[in-house]
Amino acid sequence: MAAVATSVLHSPLQICSSDSSSSGFLSPSRIHGFAPNFKLKCSSRRPLLSGDGRPKRSFYLKSASDSSPSLDDDYKANSELLASLKLKLLSAVSGLNRGLAANEDDLQKADEAAKEIEAAGGPVDLSVDLDKLQGRWKLIYSSAFSSRTLGGSRPGPPTGRLLPITLGQVFQRIDVISKDFDNIVELELGAPWPLPPAEVTATLAHVFEIIGSAKIKITFQKTTVKATGNLSQLPPLEVPRLPDALRPPSNTGSGDFEVTYLDNDTRITRGDRGELRVFVIS
Repeated sequence: MAAVATSVLHSPLQICSSDSSSSGFLSPSRIHGFAPNFKLKCSSRRPLLSGDGRPKRSFYLKSASDSSPSLDDDYKANSELLASLKLKLLSAVSGLNRGLAANEDDLQKADEAAKEIEAAGGPVDLSVDLDKLQGRWKLIYSSAFSSRTLGGSRPGPPTGRLLPITLGQVFQRIDVISKDFDNIVELELGAPWPLPPAEVTATLAHVFEIIGSAKIKITFQKTTVKATGNLSQLPPLEVPRLPDALRPPSNTGSGDFEVTYLDNDTRITRGDRGELRVFVIS
């Protein structure tokens, strides 16, 4: 009996009796040797009868913590909530062409859906979750694209009829070991008839560093343009970074953003100019 008591001292137990003649809690003196925080309660199960017809007394042990919610239950509930909120965000940005077709109402709905995920997910700590940044991420929404320029909130060529440029897929490729951070943009460039449009992929190479717990600073290195499709045999064109003396004041060559939500398949960031971006792992 002493060995049993010793093995369960870290959790108060209820000891229940099947004696139908007992009601409520049994006296601790009747089961000498157990720890003082053990509760003694009569079992509601049908008692066993002895040979003379009297009920046999039997006991079973039940931890008082058995009726409390477990950490696994809390984790499961939070995971289900986040899955639901991510679906809500995806629904809010679907059909917006990465944000190029977003109006003010669309921008507000996307922002509110993102804030719900950020609140449920809690603060991001990249010193712990840096490995989750690794990989190729596909941009599915940018509030900055509502400005109708490919530069978003920064200078860039306009979209639409002024220039025959069609934006394709946009990716971010992050290597947490080498600290490489590449923005990859697929473009279709119009050409005079009867020539077909030219398809190119522009890779804007950066290096990154972590500032604080969740902020990332990127510094531009170079741009590489590679033709795809029918012109894929052409060599890539590399455009180096301009010297700082020749760089316009509006283009410093660096920027920063905060990672406000991060898990294995979804990433939400907010830029230094207020732009909201949503990525999914590719």
